Amino acid sequence: MTTQKLVDARGRITPGLMEHPVDTINYLDYDLRTVMDKPRTRLARHWRFNQFQFVSAMAPGWVFGLAIVDLNLVGNGFFYLFDFESGQMFEHSFLQPLARNTNIEPYPERGHARFRKGDLSMAIEPATGGRNVRVSGPGNIRVDLELRDTEQPLRLVSPAGYNGWVFTRKSAGLTVDGEVRLGDVVWRCDESTRGSIDWSCGFMRRETAWNWASLAGVADNGVSVGLNLAAGVNETGMTENALWLDGRRILLGPARFEFDRYQPGADWRVTTDDGRVDLRFVPAGARREKLNAWVIASNFRQFVGTFQGTVADESGKKIPVNGLRGLMEDHFARW
Repeated sequence: MTTQKLVDARGRITPGLMEHPVDTINYLDYDLRTVMDKPRTRLARHWRFNQFQFVSAMAPGWVFGLAIVDLNLVGNGFFYLFDFESGQMFEHSFLQPLARNTNIEPYPERGHARFRKGDLSMAIEPATGGRNVRVSGPGNIRVDLELRDTEQPLRLVSPAGYNGWVFTRKSAGLTVDGEVRLGDVVWRCDESTRGSIDWSCGFMRRETAWNWASLAGVADNGVSVGLNLAAGVNETGMTENALWLDGRRILLGPARFEFDRYQPGADWRVTTDDGRVDLRFVPAGARREKLNAWVIASNFRQFVGTFQGTVADESGKKIPVNGLRGLMEDHFARW
């Protein structure tokens, strides 16, 4: 059986949506050059490559998110849980200089991601039909979740900047089992809990910014709904925008985010140019992080809240998603 690699024998990518799995992100084979066309060394290719994974679980009463990030100069692992009943945000974030004890395998379909600092360990592991998420740490922190993936994820590789690219594999509206335990409190998944998986990597622009929306839940008509929208990541006529209805993927047009960056508690509106998405988002909590460390910087705001509005299926039939939980993000990064 021939395994599919992202970079071809000539050191190039083929931009666009990919319907077949990519087994290996062989980024060291890419013909990366400077803006003056000078070939980069293998060591330079290694240091310029960034990757991260993010998973979430969304229930009517709570939202959980976890990320493992490898930027070479620094590794970052964070997770949080927002409880809608109490309005509390429980969050933990850790940095590792030079990405020590941070490992993300370059295999989108079968690789693991792991982060460790002291007695705290985090992992996103491949499982039959999906991913397992594990966290173990002091203070009786225990996370054990299983996300069952769709057979129709979105896979996209697109140019980034003058000479780079970004690959992403995303899916949303996934069934989730398991629980999150923080201290003496436990949040358990139920039949309405749904999740999302984001696997992204590439030779990204040194400075970039994006907005992102993620929604997962069960609509009133019993349909599992998942949504991924982004603006600012892919600006070359390609989008990573998709809607999943009971695991069936529907590609969407460009997304438009309307919000006031300096009024963080205000509502958002997000739509797509094809008219399939028309949503209002009401924030309830937020995870914020600012890092300005000379070479790298991040101004990160991820809001947890509730969506109101509709999404439309292939026939144009509108499906109300009022009350479903989700995320909105506003992020500047330099890496």
